[in-house]
Amino acid sequence: MKHLKFLFLIIAIVAIITLLVQNHEAFATKVVFKVNILVKQYQTPEINIYLISLIAFILGVIITWVYGIMERFHLKRQIQSLTSETREKDKELNSLRNLPITTDNM
Repeated sequence: MKHLKFLFLIIAIVAIITLLVQNHEAFATKVVFKVNILVKQYQTPEINIYLISLIAFILGVIITWVYGIMERFHLKRQIQSLTSETREKDKELNSLRNLPITTDNM
C-alpha cells in the first residue's frame, strides 16, 4: 500500500508540474480586483494568478484540516461515551452472573 501511495504522489506531482509548465503564461497574468463599497471604490495591487491559486489551495487545506480536527474530537467523545456505557453494561452483566441460583420448588 505504501508503494501505491508513493506512486500516486509521484504521478500527481508530475501532473501538477506539467500543468504549471504548459500554462506558465496564463498563470503569470496579473489581475486587479476592484470593489465598490457605497460610493468609494477600492482596488488591489496587481496580483499574479499563481499567488491567487496558492492562497486558494492553502485556504482549502486549512479549512479541511480544521474540519478533520473537529470531526476527530467528536469521534473521540463518542468513543469515550460508548466505552463507558460498555463498562457499565459489563458490570451489570457480571453482577447478574454472580447472583445465586435459587428455585421456588425446593
